[in-house]
Amino acid sequence: MIHTQNEGIYRALIAQLDKLARHNRQESYKTRQRYYEAMQRFCRYLAEEYRLQKLANISGKHLVAYVRHLQENGKAASTIKTELAAIRFWHDQISNTKHKLPSNGDLSDQAPLERRKLQGTDRHWTPEQFTAFVAVCREAGRTDYADIATLTFYVGLRIHEVCRLDTAAVEAWERTGLLTVKGKGGRVRSVPVTAAAAKQALRDRRAAVQRGHKLFVPDDTATDAYIYAFQSFLREHRPDQGTNPRPLTHHGLRHSYAIRQYQTAVDGGASEHRAKLDVSHLLGHGRADVTKIYLASAEEDEP
Repeated sequence: MIHTQNEGIYRALIAQLDKLARHNRQESYKTRQRYYEAMQRFCRYLAEEYRLQKLANISGKHLVAYVRHLQENGKAASTIKTELAAIRFWHDQISNTKHKLPSNGDLSDQAPLERRKLQGTDRHWTPEQFTAFVAVCREAGRTDYADIATLTFYVGLRIHEVCRLDTAAVEAWERTGLLTVKGKGGRVRSVPVTAAAAKQALRDRRAAVQRGHKLFVPDDTATDAYIYAFQSFLREHRPDQGTNPRPLTHHGLRHSYAIRQYQTAVDGGASEHRAKLDVSHLLGHGRADVTKIYLASAEEDEP
């Protein structure tokens, strides 16, 4: 049984899936079982992240987010493609779907399927690359983009965690020294903000918006649209333009944060396992092995 924080929604989705499964005899039994288990995992994700109550309402944005989720957790491209095949298989069994699901090719701009392997890929930004990108953002008048990059590079926040921040979060941070964010599955964590640049970014954003509002996403803009615009800007202005076979991504800024935190912990006397576990918690994960994905460049440098 897959457990989720939104158990009622999850069970409702599984009930819909079971109804589809009872009337389906396509593919072999083994394939149907594999697809069923994959769809279970997707239902869990939909319940936790979107509280989606009807499988008929699945859309392309859900696939994009799920691919990124799987990539972040180190799933190989071949595994992700199989998961997507399962989702499309069951989606095709639904008679009243609201959206046509994008193909893998259509997903490539927002969630390239070949960008990460299980063993980890070096995607970290150097300090020089980070500084160059922030400068480009400011020159373009996008101080909000510069602040997003800063909060990821120095605090390790995911893009959707940054976009959820509001003035209340900054006020609480000023009182406690910890920035509280809501991550995947509604999991809440509090992370220290020690870098002066990150502190200034939080204060600048609080000053730029009215109290009670989000720091980055305007009231009249959908969060998904805002994130897509930011990522499009990054693709057009990343400092390794045309020179890197694995182009820099926003998520790579989290890799840089993870590497620094890991090295600091080890230098402070922590064991390798303890350091990885601590970094995992800072990143919003719960297992030390997940951290390996983020430490590819650090481990390549080890003798």
